[in-house]
Amino acid sequence: MCLDGYTPVPPTHVAAVVTYLERRDPPAPRPAEPLPLAAIGADVARYRALYAAIGTPWLWFGRARMTDDALGTILSHPDVEALALTEDGRDIGLLELDWRQAGDAQLAYFGLVPEAVGQGRGRRLMDEALARAFARPIRRFWVHTCTFDHPGAVAFYRRSGFRPYARAIEVTPDPRLTGDLPGDAAGQIPVLTA
Repeated sequence: MCLDGYTPVPPTHVAAVVTYLERRDPPAPRPAEPLPLAAIGADVARYRALYAAIGTPWLWFGRARMTDDALGTILSHPDVEALALTEDGRDIGLLELDWRQAGDAQLAYFGLVPEAVGQGRGRRLMDEALARAFARPIRRFWVHTCTFDHPGAVAFYRRSGFRPYARAIEVTPDPRLTGDLPGDAAGQIPVLTA
């Protein structure tokens, strides 16, 4: 396998560089104003609506490809916590934590709807994520992000105390061509035709 140079990607697929980050030390306790968080639980419709509102501009497809039963199984697992950040009666942020891997907590999904970005809500939501993750006895808290995500994602995670530790290339069928996402999703990533 050649690791140098360019590798062609079929026009029916997309490719992203994935960065894995981890944090092994709990944050210092901080006085925090309570966040208006609501448990999503196994409410698949609510989860899908929030996931799409946050992730469609960034080509999030992982949960979009899942059946309702598969997604409901994850969301109802006792070691998974999916929370919605709410404001004026509507969901504007997603915090999904996963403790299913022994000794680890994963920040499975984290984000804000586009109009809520850049106003300090992400920092507060991350502070909540860190507090909740390290409230259990864990070795590390980890997350992965990719080049399709918000351009400030890696820097935000690093400012939050996460350290990059691995990279991968993800190649997958373009979710706009498979029907998992609308054809106009993530306009900054062109759809190629064969």
